[in-house]
Amino acid sequence: MLVLTFRLLSFLPLPLLHAIGSALGWAVYLSSSKYRSRLQENIQQAGFGEHLSAAVAEAGKNMLELPFVWCASPQRVLKSIQVDNWNVVEAAQEAKRGIIFLTPHLGCFEISAQVAAAKLPLTVLYRPPKQEALKPLIEDARTRHNLSLAPANLSGVRSLFKVLKRNGAIGLLPDQVPQNGEGVWADFFGKPAYTMTLPAKMLEMTGAAMILAFAERLPRGQGYRLHLQSFTMKADLSPEQQVRAINAAMEKLIALCPAQYFWSYNHYKVPAGVAAPSESQTANPDKDLA
Repeated sequence: MLVLTFRLLSFLPLPLLHAIGSALGWAVYLSSSKYRSRLQENIQQAGFGEHLSAAVAEAGKNMLELPFVWCASPQRVLKSIQVDNWNVVEAAQEAKRGIIFLTPHLGCFEISAQVAAAKLPLTVLYRPPKQEALKPLIEDARTRHNLSLAPANLSGVRSLFKVLKRNGAIGLLPDQVPQNGEGVWADFFGKPAYTMTLPAKMLEMTGAAMILAFAERLPRGQGYRLHLQSFTMKADLSPEQQVRAINAAMEKLIALCPAQYFWSYNHYKVPAGVAAPSESQTANPDKDLA
């Protein structure tokens, strides 16, 4: 039933989906105190409180655009997006380097992988949803032409390393909270967040090119604009410093369009089995990272 609903919704024009999504965003915000509290707390923590109203609407658009992104024809989806600065990808390919696309929960992050996969084979790290009903829908949507999934486990990580060693391309969500043993505490908008070390490890071990990707949602359902920029990191940093450097890059990216970040995500949670951070773990977070 859910798959059928998404497929039917995918035929609606994107401007209409975004308009309905805005209303849905406010309905969820007003009806759920837990959701409302987390969204408010996170956006204010980051210093973007003035964008709260817009963020509520954008979160709703994020939900209602999924039928379009996941179920509409690839041709229709790709027609809706403009790509800026693809030359950074071409430069990495010409240098025969693997590519690590880092895409935070910003804008229409689901569409970024489809755009890249339309131009080159891409493997993305995938964590199955907790709701079993969503699994076939998401897996179907995320395994389109040139797009492969790697499970978020040891086997999947190994497959990502193999892709990079073949000078292929992978995609990661760097602000997704990892499981115990897969991250370190690092400052994110002035508060410690348990953050994955995998992107930095892959960069260090493979010499791949790291590219930040952000699909901005254009106003009035006009489509999307994919922004790409290369990212380099200073050598000889500790794992904590590496993660903080990536977090700092994510903060700068989010600051370009703060209303479109997924502020309701529980980014500051303490995963099971992980000790809560100490004050010393967030002291002078940006020292010696430049």
